[in-house]
Amino acid sequence: MVRNILAVIAGIILGMILNMGLIQLNMHVFFPMPADLDMNDSAQFNAFIASLPAQAFLLVLLAHLGQSFVGGWIAARLGGSRPMLLAMIVGVLSLAGGIAAMFMIEGPTWMMIELPLYLVVAWFAGRLVQKRRAAPTT
Repeated sequence: MVRNILAVIAGIILGMILNMGLIQLNMHVFFPMPADLDMNDSAQFNAFIASLPAQAFLLVLLAHLGQSFVGGWIAARLGGSRPMLLAMIVGVLSLAGGIAAMFMIEGPTWMMIELPLYLVVAWFAGRLVQKRRAAPTT
């Protein structure tokens, strides 16, 4: 039980690190923020988000889904039992974070398509671990 809890915590933390790393790469390398942008001013930050091209959101989509997949895979892989459940817990928590982010940041409406995909990629990660565990060892 403790191993499974720690596996979920590790999956969430490492998935978040991947997510934030890709977001930072996007915001500082590919589509840099203006120097005078105050990220604490939501109106100013949302105006910056609105000015970004659609390509900027593709890396954001990859970051969000990567968090759910990688975090789910790590939790399932490190957990002692029930890899699918552990992966889906990470997927549900990632989905909750994605929903919260949609309320705070006014991204394009089409980004809502990513929300159900959090669960899909977490399920896929859990399935990969299940298949690996079920495969006969030589």
